[in-house]
Parts: sequence; structure tokens; C-alpha cells
Amino acid sequence: MDWEIVIGIETHAQLSTQSKIFSSAPTVFGAPPNTQACAIDMALPGTLPVLNKGAVERAIRFGLAVGGTINPRSILARKNYFYPDLPKGYQISQYEIPIVHGGSLVIQLKDGEKIVHLTRAHLEEDAGKSLHEDFQGMSGIDLNRAGTPLLEIVSEPDMRSAEEAVAYARALYKRIVEDIEICDGNMQEGSFRCDANVSVRRPGAPLGTRREIKNLNSFRFLQQAIEYEARRQIEILEDGGTIQQATVLFDPDSGETRVMRTKEDAHDYRYFPDPDLLPIVLSDEWIEQIKKSMPESLHVQHQRIVAYGLSAQLADQLTANRSTSTFALSTFANAPKEEVPMLSNWILGPLSAKVNQENIDLSQRMDDLPDALRWLSRRVSDGTISNTAASSVVLNAVWAREGSVDEIIERKGLKQISDSSAIEKIVDEVIAANAQQVADYRGGKEKAFNSLVGQVMKASGGKANPAQVNEILKKKLAL
Repeated sequence: MDWEIVIGIETHAQLSTQSKIFSSAPTVFGAPPNTQACAIDMALPGTLPVLNKGAVERAIRFGLAVGGTINPRSILARKNYFYPDLPKGYQISQYEIPIVHGGSLVIQLKDGEKIVHLTRAHLEEDAGKSLHEDFQGMSGIDLNRAGTPLLEIVSEPDMRSAEEAVAYARALYKRIVEDIEICDGNMQEGSFRCDANVSVRRPGAPLGTRREIKNLNSFRFLQQAIEYEARRQIEILEDGGTIQQATVLFDPDSGETRVMRTKEDAHDYRYFPDPDLLPIVLSDEWIEQIKKSMPESLHVQHQRIVAYGLSAQLADQLTANRSTSTFALSTFANAPKEEVPMLSNWILGPLSAKVNQENIDLSQRMDDLPDALRWLSRRVSDGTISNTAASSVVLNAVWAREGSVDEIIERKGLKQISDSSAIEKIVDEVIAANAQQVADYRGGKEKAFNSLVGQVMKASGGKANPAQVNEILKKKLAL
């Protein structure tokens, strides 16, 4: 408790455009080296970049999704530094005026919610990739990734633990991958990469010297790297040392960080507006058009599901992906509120199993299933059929499109016996045939009652109305 960890996250999200940010070269992952790098990506003499409108649109979508300010005029700049896989000798990025300013994300923690504020989100191009493992005594350069459109999302240093950082990264991943669909989120292919800026300080003291952990491509590595780096900084400071600002890499095998280079500041990059690219000027009409085209956010859908009376945990499961959440809300619409828990259990249980078996998603059954589920829940509520028969038999038949709910119930003979005189007759027969269990129940053994209920259900072929069975059996045993 003598030290406070301070964390900010910079995330590079590869935008889901078909071509690069300043050229028409493709962005498909896995092509042979240097087959997707055109003259513009390599800044060969005589070439000029042209901004990809799709990348700008995706940046606007993100800004709207996080409640940020969309700057009507933003600047593309050259960020100058040398690296072998940066063919231009500079990176086209944004500095003074990014396309998105501010915004926030709500993250879920064990003890409740927390708001993480965002500093900015800006457009930039990716560099190429250095290949070391395939060569002896030298490195190869693959420029396929050069020019791939990125949105760099920078948080404020609002996080105070590795757990909070992971919760933020997961929330951001869900927002851009599943919510507004501007990135495929494939972390193994480098589509979603996090850099963690970590420092430590005494509570209430000014911010300490930060070290940036680069290119963390899994949530597990993000947590491990932050925990190691924070521990290491605390040990150095307690031994009387000082922290040197640096960029470090995390080695998953050793669980340690190592210095890559001393950290540069903004002035070291010599930013200046790119002379080949005009400012990005956005009209209010285009921003409004994009806003209207955006789907309802998963966060809003989560709130709507909770408003039906379901727990936050169930809402989390139902909003695990957009197809499930949209299907669930369509199913809940116009259903009695008391039937919503039953509907949610069917969606997360039998229907989820069907989806996994057939490798489809529920959006492909929006035409018929929501109506069928509502009708089936009505038949359970009015006592026509038991919940067990509904979930284990009728749902399978409805999924297979074997007919309407009522047709399936009739054809399979699943109607419950709700005639009290008929149920009473079966109860009398079970009581007469199970004298010992009756005596056990009357002697205080509650489990004997469940056994007798089971005997009645078995004798009725599973068709007796369970509520009536319980009521009649209790009356008979009380005599």
C-alpha cells in the first residue's frame, strides 16, 4: 500500500478496410513477403498518398461510440524516425490535431464499474515487419504491413492495477470488434496491439517516470508485463535508484521486460504537417449520416436487457456477441416480463448448443424463432406444456422447422394433464402403492415428497401439471 501503480494504455487497432490508408494495395494477412507493398507504401519518388475514406469513416464511428469530440478539421503529420522496416524514414500519423479528442469507456471490475477517460484517437499507417528467425546473421524485411490503416487509441493514466488495465483492454476490444465492427481484433495477426505505459508513485505524489511496454498481443501478457514492470520499478526505487524513461519489450518466456531503446518525446520525432496531404475536413452532414448508420451499442443493449429484470451476469452472457443480444431483445419484445427469464434460459441453453453444433449464429433465424419462442413460453405459462417438454422436445422440433409450436405439441402428444380429477386419481394410486414413502414424509423426511412427485409424474407419462401435482399431493398427505 506504500506505492500506487499508474497505467495508461495506447492501443493500435488495424482498421477493417480492404485497402491501405494511402494506397490501393490490399491488406490481406498472410500473403508472401513484399507482395502487398506498392510504390506509394514505400514512398518511391514521384508517388503521392491519397487518404482512404473508409479509414476516416471508421475513426468517426469510434469517436461517436465513445462519446468523443470529432474534430471537424484534423491534420496528418510526418513522424520522423529511423527503423529498418519503415521504408519512408517517417510515419504518416496525427499529432497536434487528431481526428478524435476525448471520450471514455466504462469497465467492469469485481467491485463495480469504473470510467476510463480517453485522451485521443488518431489515424496513422503501420510500419513493415522485421523477420529475424528465418535468417542467420541478418534480418529480412517484409513490407506487406507497411501502410496498413491504424487507429491509435490513447487512454488517460486512469488505471491503478493490471486487472484494471486488462478490463479496459477487453472493453475496448469488445467496443471496436463486436460493437462497431471497425477491426477484426485478431491479436495473433497483430490487428489489436497494446502498449502499456507504467509508472509508480507514493499515493498523492506527482506522476513517476513511465516506461512503455510495447506490442502486447494478448490480455494475459498485458497483465503479466504490467505486474512485472511495476514490481521492478518499486524495487529500484526502494533501493534508492531512479527509473529511466524507456521503451521496453516483454518476454513471455522469462516473464521479464528488457529495454529496447530509451524513450523519445514528441520533439524527438520532429512532427510537421505532411506537405502531400490536405487537412481532413469533415462536414456535420457526413458525421450525422455515419451516426444514424451505426447499430445500437452492446452497452445500450446490456442496459435494455437488465431493464427486463435480468441480472447483470445474464445480460453479460446475452451480450457476448451482437447476434445473440439482438436476437434476445427481439425475442423479449412483447413478451410478458415474467416469461423473460425462461426465454433467456432457452437462448443461453438449448439454442446456444444448437448454434455451436451447426456453427451458425442466431441472426440467421430472426425470421421465425423469436415469435416461436414467445408462443412456446405462453404455452408453458398457461399450463399447456411443461417447461421440461418445451426445452427438451419442442425447441428441437421448432429449430428443425417441423411446424408451429401448437402443431408440434399436438403431434407429439405433449399436452399436460390439467384435469384435477384425473391428477387426483393418479395421486391416490401412487399413495396407495408407496406406503413407506408416505410414512417417511409424514415422519418429517421432506425428500420423500419429491420421490412421490416423481412417481406421479412417471405414472402420468410426464404429462401431469407439476404445480397441480404438488398441490394435490400435499393436500392428500396432510389428511
